[in-house]
Amino acid sequence: MTGTLYIVATPIGNLEDVTLRALRILKEVNLIAAEDTRHTQTLLRHYDIRTPLVSYHEHNERAKAQELVADLLAGKNVALVSDAGTPAVSDPGYRLVVAAVAAKVNVVPIPGASASVLALSASGLPTDRFAFEGFLPAKTRERRSLLQALRVESRTLLFYEAPHRLADSLRDLQEILGDREIVIARELTKLHEEFLRGRVSEVLAALGDQAIRGEITLVVRGASEPGDISKEIIQAEIAKLKADGVRVKEIAEIIGEKYGLAKREVYRLALDIGSR
Repeated sequence: MTGTLYIVATPIGNLEDVTLRALRILKEVNLIAAEDTRHTQTLLRHYDIRTPLVSYHEHNERAKAQELVADLLAGKNVALVSDAGTPAVSDPGYRLVVAAVAAKVNVVPIPGASASVLALSASGLPTDRFAFEGFLPAKTRERRSLLQALRVESRTLLFYEAPHRLADSLRDLQEILGDREIVIARELTKLHEEFLRGRVSEVLAALGDQAIRGEITLVVRGASEPGDISKEIIQAEIAKLKADGVRVKEIAEIIGEKYGLAKREVYRLALDIGSR
């Protein structure tokens, strides 16, 4: 009889945010596959759990996945955990789950914390439809390309971002997606938990030159429906582009694609602004 692979969500900060079911599973399984065994040991010691640990992270997961599947096929029960939150969601685990499913091993999710869902729930931005995009690309060109692809996405957008890249990412976001409402959720469930809310320009101004630290989740309001965009916002963006020396034809293409507007209408607005 094969064993069971449990995908166990663990706290993202506060150790009290672990479920009773997760604690029971971590005690009962034969083996815990952890992203960082030293990090996971802190949680296990806190709850007096002495289950053996094995390292499973992004640098060894291809080979380790096969070893763990062999253990599962031999009848061992294995719990997969990441450093924080739900495994396989922007964390190691995907390859192991795929391999276990292919081997017809039973895979059981044990629910718990997820930084993206926590940030969304407290953001004050629409929660009925959203798109999780994981970590923003570290390279500027790739990051800007992704944002370009998302400029007409109407769902609320969720990203993870490193603190040292946050300001650059916000500037790219403002330039490509516009001055939208955003929420920066920092250090969720931890002692210094903080939410920064406002338009991109307001949040950038509030941050100033200070170095922000900690784990960051970025929540961004989705693109507005064309009918919901005020004429004043469109005119302000057109005026800025004209002041930057962008030609009227290019402005019509940029604004038209960004907001889903007819390019001829944007072209007419741009001409009207220039004739005042």
